[in-house]
Amino acid sequence: MNTMKTAIFPGSFDPFTIGHYDVVRRALQLFDKIIIGIGTNATKQPVFSVEERLKQIEETFRNDPRVEVQVYDSLTVDFAKQTGAQFILRGVRCIADFEYERNMAEANKEIGGIETILLYTSPEYAHISSTLVRDLYSYGKDISSFLP
Repeated sequence: MNTMKTAIFPGSFDPFTIGHYDVVRRALQLFDKIIIGIGTNATKQPVFSVEERLKQIEETFRNDPRVEVQVYDSLTVDFAKQTGAQFILRGVRCIADFEYERNMAEANKEIGGIETILLYTSPEYAHISSTLVRDLYSYGKDISSFLP
């Protein structure tokens, strides 16, 4: 039996922010391995290509073999099964995030029998969202302080 605790951390990560980084860094205290899954969403028009996002995240964790980055185009529960992960990791910034994530967690548990672990974002990063960073980027602002 595999006793290694593996979690997937799914998202579009357009871009991968310092808030995402904080969640992964803290979750490594709970899990042996974290697979960051860059999901493709046909309803979203990304600012950064999948290749750019993959490269950014791989570079961020290049010195930590416990973190893998993969691209997937399926239901998150199916991606979890494909990777052998026992948990889905999600970050929560505010009450609206919590409501959304709770509903998704219940659906994922019912559909795939997989537990979701929610980590609250550290307070200093709670105001940062990929949407905010994309908006700043689209107006030519420096976004480096929002990225790991």
